[in-house]
Amino acid sequence: MDTKELQKHANSVRKGIVTEVHSAKSGHPGGALSAADLYTYLYMVEMNVDPADPKKADRDRFVLSKGHTCPGLYAAMAERGFFEKKELETFRHTGARLQGHPSMHYLPGVDMSSGSLGQGVSVATGMALSAKLSGESWRVYTLLGDGELQEGQVWEASMFAAAKKLDNLCVIVDNNNLQIDGTVEEVNSPYPIDEKFKAFGFHVIQIDGHDFDQIAKAFDEAKQTKGQPTAIIAKTTKGKGVSFMENQVGWHGVAPNDQQYAQAMDELTKAGEAL
Repeated sequence: MDTKELQKHANSVRKGIVTEVHSAKSGHPGGALSAADLYTYLYMVEMNVDPADPKKADRDRFVLSKGHTCPGLYAAMAERGFFEKKELETFRHTGARLQGHPSMHYLPGVDMSSGSLGQGVSVATGMALSAKLSGESWRVYTLLGDGELQEGQVWEASMFAAAKKLDNLCVIVDNNNLQIDGTVEEVNSPYPIDEKFKAFGFHVIQIDGHDFDQIAKAFDEAKQTKGQPTAIIAKTTKGKGVSFMENQVGWHGVAPNDQQYAQAMDELTKAGEAL
């Protein structure tokens, strides 16, 4: 899949994100939009998954550690064909499959229920170890926020993953530099993120998380890395794609009103037409 095609899919994913949080009148658009290109590449290219058989034994597994950004996950899954895009409008509604945090009990294709920050690497590490012990070739991917790196459990699991040489594990950090209370430096700095993961035994790759050429190269390098897990540190822009949301901490967990929704969708529609 070429870059332009991926950009079109990512633009569609962003429209899905905005649609979800507007329909719910709640949710977390900022960190979903920053990770939209990563979600798009994972589901459209990288991962071995099949919407027609979401529980197939040899599928790659994905754990969304920063579960509050599930509008991005759902939009990417819809883009890949796991369910109709119309269902995105049911996000966070009572009885809906698209809950405010991912639930494996409601939506086929979700490998792990998540939402409690810091736990994703632990779960993904357990999955990766299971694959190794069973002699399976499938891979495990987990997406974290940079503020989430303030959780100690992330580093306990990382130490274990490196000790067990889990080269089938890929940790992705959405480094948009903003969390609910401000910049990550102001709240509790996790920097230097790359050096921390290296110290814990990871192969580390730093990329622009909105550049599909860099994203593709990073995931290919991760697959070729043997004997240690990989951490991809993706530098991103919170709220990417919607002008008034970009780099604005206030859009961490606020839904757009009708006027803001119309503006966001107009911007994204024009961006899609330009592609």
